[in-house]
Amino acid sequence: MDTYTFHNMELTWLDGGVSYLDGGTMFGVVPKALWSRRYEVDNDNLIELRSDPILIRYEGKNMLIDSGIGKDKLGEKMKRNLGVRAETRVEESLRELDLTPEDIDMVLMTHLHNDHAAGLTEKQGDTFVSAFPNAVIYVSQVEWDEMRNPNIRSKNTYWKENWEPIQQQVQTFEESLTVVPGVEMLHTGGHSDGHSVIKLTQNGETILHMGDIMPTQAHSNPLWVLAYDDYPMTSIFAKEKLMKEALAGGYKFIFYHDAFYRLVKWNADGKELVESVKRSR
Repeated sequence: MDTYTFHNMELTWLDGGVSYLDGGTMFGVVPKALWSRRYEVDNDNLIELRSDPILIRYEGKNMLIDSGIGKDKLGEKMKRNLGVRAETRVEESLRELDLTPEDIDMVLMTHLHNDHAAGLTEKQGDTFVSAFPNAVIYVSQVEWDEMRNPNIRSKNTYWKENWEPIQQQVQTFEESLTVVPGVEMLHTGGHSDGHSVIKLTQNGETILHMGDIMPTQAHSNPLWVLAYDDYPMTSIFAKEKLMKEALAGGYKFIFYHDAFYRLVKWNADGKELVESVKRSR
């Protein structure tokens, strides 16, 4: 597993599953001739995407960012449609670290689309139960409301088996939330109405987890947003604002979906990588 030490925080990427999706959907209106220079694509126009939760060990607490694509929830047809080639192995990853799902204290959800939230629950017999029974699960109030009452578009990704078993564990916030000192969640909207990013701060340095408004390092251009985004202009404005702050402040970025990079840092104009951690393959 890939790890990164950020002062007093230890970050570890767990195995949350892998999908191969149409590259065009992940880059929206951006021509393939442009985005394919930044992200590898196969002959079928498919790109590899991880769904890897990040374990943060900090001050005696175990926190996860998002939960993986889950397991035993998708039939073969749905796996083909969603491009899923490997399901979640989060429990196995935790075991390698001498941890169990019961040891997770908090789960920070950028949003609750199925590829991020399906790992919150697991099948036990004929029912679904919480995968992290001792954790507080943080998510924006807007996202939690839509999860339970999806609209005609979002009902295809907000599934009741992903929220009903964990509803007693959920704590919501409005615009922002300091989970613990140095760990902050910020509601942005865009990809979904309730989408949030996560800011880690230590000793004057900052790491940003941009969720799905920047799912890979190839999406750093504010105009490069997903066809999946419910509110693309909101994504653009949020990313433009955050990137301006981040580049000026020398922030680093971490990713849930990137199959090639775990962490990157750009120079002040955002055109050159000055630090990176590549995914072990």
